[in-house]
Amino acid sequence: MITTDFCIVGGGPAGLSLALLLARSGADVVVVERAKSFDREYRGEILQPGAMRLLAELGVLDAVRARGGYELSSFQLIDHGRTLMNIDYRQLPKPHDFLFSLPQRHILEELYAACLAEPHFRQLSGSGAHALLTEDDRVVGVRCGTEQLVRAHCVIGADGRYSRIRKLAGIDYHRDEAFEHDILWFKLPAGDRALHDIRVFRDAGSPVLLHDSYPNQLQVGWTLPHGGYKKLAAQGIDQVRHAIAAAAPPYADEILAHVKKLTDLTILDVFAGAATTWATNGLLLIGDAAHTHGPIGAQGINLAIQDAVVAHGVLMKSWHAKDSSTTILGEFEARRRPAIDRVHALQARQAKAMLPTGKVANAIRPAIAKVLAHTPIYREVLDQIAFGDQTVRVRTDLLVHSGETS
Repeated sequence: MITTDFCIVGGGPAGLSLALLLARSGADVVVVERAKSFDREYRGEILQPGAMRLLAELGVLDAVRARGGYELSSFQLIDHGRTLMNIDYRQLPKPHDFLFSLPQRHILEELYAACLAEPHFRQLSGSGAHALLTEDDRVVGVRCGTEQLVRAHCVIGADGRYSRIRKLAGIDYHRDEAFEHDILWFKLPAGDRALHDIRVFRDAGSPVLLHDSYPNQLQVGWTLPHGGYKKLAAQGIDQVRHAIAAAAPPYADEILAHVKKLTDLTILDVFAGAATTWATNGLLLIGDAAHTHGPIGAQGINLAIQDAVVAHGVLMKSWHAKDSSTTILGEFEARRRPAIDRVHALQARQAKAMLPTGKVANAIRPAIAKVLAHTPIYREVLDQIAFGDQTVRVRTDLLVHSGETS
C-alpha cells in the first residue's frame, strides 16, 4: 500500500505537467504509467505558442528545445500549386512567434527529469491501473497489477483517448464523428528539402499534410475517407503508395522510394469527443481522457498542458480543504469545457474548409481563403489556434518553489 495526496494515472504531457506542479506545491504525487520507458510511438509533434509559454513558466522549455527540433513559421494550404492560405505565426508576439516541431519524448523526458528533482514525486513505471478503490461512493485510489495499491486524496485520469480510468469509473463517452477523414501517417527522409512550415497539399485525390520532423525527416499525413482504410489496404501496397504519390506531386519520388509495405504506415482513427462528466467524488479526468480532438490545428499537447495548469489550482484547493467532492473538482470542467467546445467547433470548420474534394467545395475554397486573409477574423482564428484560452497561466502563488525560469 502506497499512501499519497494525488495519484495520476498516465505519464503523458498532461499527467507529468500536473505532477510537476503539484509536487512543487508541496503535495505528494504518485504517477502510475503503463509504459516502462519513453521508447514508444507518439503522434503529437507540434508545440503551439500557448504550450511553449506554459512550458517556459514550468522552467523546462529551454531544455526541451535544446534536445532538438525545428521552428516552423507558418501553416499553408496549397491547392494545385497555388497557395490559398498562409497563416503566418511571425505576426504573433515574441518570443513564441512560431510553431515548434519536436519528438514528444523530448517534452516528456524533460518534464520527468524536473519531477525527479522534487522530493514529493514518485513514478510507478510498467504498471497500469487495473481497478479503482472506492469507499462511500468516492474514489480513494487505484490497484496496479495484482498486489500494488495506491491510496490518494484524489485520483486523476490522464491516460489518453481510450482511458481505462474513465471506463473503470463507468463514465460515458460521447464520440462525435465530426471528421470525414482518417489519416495515414509515415515519415520520409528530408534531405535538403526542409519545409520550415506546415503544409497541406491539395492536388489529385485526398489532401496530404507535411511538416519537418526532427531529426531530418518529413512527417506525412495522407487523408482518406473515414473508416475506409480496411477497404483500401485490401487493394495492396502498390495501389496505396501510388495514390499517396499522386496526392503530393512534389514528393512523389520520395514516397514511392520509401513506402514499401503497409507496415510503413500508421492509421489514425480521427474523431472528436468528450466524457459526459470530467469529475466525480475523488476522481478527475484531464487531457484526452476527458476530451479528444482531431489532428487539425495541432492542439493535442497544447490542450493537455493547459488542462494540467488549470487542474493544478483546482486540486490544490481541494487538498487544502480536505474535500475531493464533485463540488470542488467540478470547477475544473466548468472552467475548461467552454474552451474545449470552442476548439472542437474550430477544428470542424477547419476540416470542412480544407479537406473536402467535391466540386462545390473546390470552387468556393479560393474565395473563402482570400476573404479570410483580409478580415479581422483571420487574427482571431490565429490567436485561438496558437494560444487557446490565454487566461491560463501557472499559479505561481501555490508553488513552494518554481524551478528555474525558461
